[in-house]
Amino acid sequence: MSTYFDDLETRSADAREAAQLAALKANIERVAAAPGACRIAAGSVQSLSDLQKLPVLRKSDLAQWQSESPPFGGIPVSNLAHVFQSPGPIYEPGGITHDWWRMGRFLHAVGIGAGDVVQNCFGYHLTPAGMIFESGARAVGATVLPAGTGQTELQVQAAQAVGSTAYAGTPDYLKVILDKAAEMGVALTITKAAVGGGALFPALRQEYADRGIICLQCYATADLGNIAYESPAMEGMILDENVIVEIVTPGTGDPVAPGEVGEVVVTALNPDYPLIRFATGDLSAVMPGESPCGRTNTRIKGWMGRADQTTKIKGMFVRPEQVAALVAHHDAIVKARVIASRDGAQDAMTVQVEATGVAPEAVAQSVVATLKMKGTVEVVAPGSLPKDGLVIEDQRSYD
Repeated sequence: MSTYFDDLETRSADAREAAQLAALKANIERVAAAPGACRIAAGSVQSLSDLQKLPVLRKSDLAQWQSESPPFGGIPVSNLAHVFQSPGPIYEPGGITHDWWRMGRFLHAVGIGAGDVVQNCFGYHLTPAGMIFESGARAVGATVLPAGTGQTELQVQAAQAVGSTAYAGTPDYLKVILDKAAEMGVALTITKAAVGGGALFPALRQEYADRGIICLQCYATADLGNIAYESPAMEGMILDENVIVEIVTPGTGDPVAPGEVGEVVVTALNPDYPLIRFATGDLSAVMPGESPCGRTNTRIKGWMGRADQTTKIKGMFVRPEQVAALVAHHDAIVKARVIASRDGAQDAMTVQVEATGVAPEAVAQSVVATLKMKGTVEVVAPGSLPKDGLVIEDQRSYD
């Protein structure tokens, strides 16, 4: 097996940018030509940095579009083979052309290829996870046992009978299978694990390593397919070659400074389902440098929490979009953070703003106008607020 899935993984930054820009322009033309699709004009992007000028597409927007124009909200879809349903409900298209979900790149990094039998324990019922990983297994020439979820004793019996050598599923379910096999006195031959859909804790990864199993994780969603993946170097997650990832301040489309935590916004370069600036609702941050494994694409730190920090204070919801509106209302404000706390038996709200030459009293009126309630305003020096991606921090104890 070669070290890399293809030559794209080791290309130069200039070559990658040129190819992604060409694919992006083509997708924007498709979207612009579709009646009532994404409200994006043809020719609106001439460089990758122009993406920042386009609106962010959120799941709530997609759900509304789909209710108005079922099943896919007017987004142009081609080569359709499956329709999946995710909570919302939101409907996602699926294709069966080569590596449609871009999962083959990740499975190759795990070491899965021809001769492997992948026990695919992701669900096949309505949601696309099972097909996402099955498509990746086909892309690397592996055989698939479509095991789905549950029925652990049968999973063990099937793994032994067909000689499963690899596992695909959530990080913790493999341990359930291995423990059941030990209980049954059955020796399994699984030595590779490609996991996603949950947290892979270091202790669990080490337990698999102690059992002779390499376990790597990916970051994927039902809407987008694979976004980023680990390599054997296990230093961050490497972006897939056919997505453009931005890290933005939650509630906005504005990029954060390099290395800061923000919301992951993804543009998929799949011509069959072009999602432009799709907000995942997840937090992450870009890592500096390149992976020691030789793959040259940008790395992110993986999942670092949820960007939707909507919090109820004094009986009212405060959303990241409102905090962004407060910042936009004052040219002198660089950044803001809302802190929910308790003052005796009542909720209290403090609004910290990074600014110079602004009096708290001047901001207080804008706080009421944008957040719909009064709060204490604290003006702090630019650069002093934490760079953790939080714009709303809940310090209240519910014990």
